Amino acid sequence: MLAGLLKAMRPHQWVKNLFVVAPLVFAKGLDDVDMVLRSALAFVLFSLAASSIYLLNDLADVEADRAHPVKCKRPIASGALPVHVARTAMAVLATLACAGSLVLNAWVLAAIGGYLLLQVAYTYKLKHVPYVDVLCIAAGFELRVLAGTFALRVPPTIYLLVVTFLLSAFLGFGKRMHELQAPSAGKTRSVLSKYSSKTVTVLLQLTALATTTTYVIYTLDPHTRAFFGTDYLAATIVFTEFGVIRFMDLVRNRADADSPTEQMLKDWPFLLNLVLWAIAVVVVIYVT
Repeated sequence: MLAGLLKAMRPHQWVKNLFVVAPLVFAKGLDDVDMVLRSALAFVLFSLAASSIYLLNDLADVEADRAHPVKCKRPIASGALPVHVARTAMAVLATLACAGSLVLNAWVLAAIGGYLLLQVAYTYKLKHVPYVDVLCIAAGFELRVLAGTFALRVPPTIYLLVVTFLLSAFLGFGKRMHELQAPSAGKTRSVLSKYSSKTVTVLLQLTALATTTTYVIYTLDPHTRAFFGTDYLAATIVFTEFGVIRFMDLVRNRADADSPTEQMLKDWPFLLNLVLWAIAVVVVIYVT
């Protein structure tokens, strides 16, 4: 049962909560022990909140999952994790996330609480509304970044919030485009029948362009260069460009993958590029 609970909590998805840690890097806080500890705690708390939502999603879809050839193997649908245990775990995780956030400050509680409320609305209503569902995903990442900045007691930068929103929307539309290309589109996710492939294609291209353009502007902004004391952050632009192009390639040419957002975390060129970008950013900010 414990193994089933851990699987249902989807710890492999916690990588998304690295957005909580992003403000630490760009606030030049990696060499500040107190800031690192506060950021780490915020990451853990957001991960607990996210896991409670994964349990909620599986509880809400349990009957549909039991009739699905693949999803029937999920812990709750298969019976490996009893429904009453899943409900209790969901409540405990959400409570721990909210109560623990008070160790940091009330603003972190507001961000995590807002995320939980948004995801409840998404699970029961908003995921059935085309385009709004993707905006909800983007809003969830915005709340991750806000939780990270609130934990550090630093003001969120407009650039970080804008790039996060555009990037997460880009990934969301990429996932929808990939799903629309599947033969079973409309069966695996009912909202897909309300989507237009042409519209999603345009939105995917626009968010890709907007994401990279905003990042370029950020690296070249005089305030950015003055804050970090270097002009070399622009050298990281090439990694963001490659990452966006590689993801679009996964969306268009990997129809056999379950999800492009899952596939990109298994794609070695994408992962290598991500690691190189992270190293380059740290070197530029903290060494040059």
